[in-house]
Amino acid sequence: MATKKSAAKKKAPAKTAPAKKKAVAKKAAAAPKKATPIAEKLTKSQIVASIADSTALSKKQIGSVMDELHTLIERSIKKRGAGEFTIPGILKITTVNKPARKARKNVPNPFRPGEMMDIPAKPASTKVKVRPLKNLKGMVN
Repeated sequence: MATKKSAAKKKAPAKTAPAKKKAVAKKAAAAPKKATPIAEKLTKSQIVASIADSTALSKKQIGSVMDELHTLIERSIKKRGAGEFTIPGILKITTVNKPARKARKNVPNPFRPGEMMDIPAKPASTKVKVRPLKNLKGMVN
């Protein structure tokens, strides 16, 4: 009977050992790569090539992903769209409605004191605002 107990003891540690290896593998995979700075600005084709090199996707697939992202943003900020699009952790794109402004006459000119000027009317418009989010701000500092 003593041999059965020792055999059972040997099997128990063998079951826990692979679990530790998986945990170590997950920690290694979770560690982000250190980002090296890029000296010059990249063109669209250079961005697509860089992403294709670092992932298992082809340049054509990366291009189609970028095109779909463009379409999603356009649909979100269009006239009857949500008016807001977020790339999580990176940036938020919103639309801001600016009201119409009336024309004003005989307003003091800020650049030439003592002189009066006329300011023309401006129609109502929609502006696009892009705000950086926390992760993007953290990349800079």
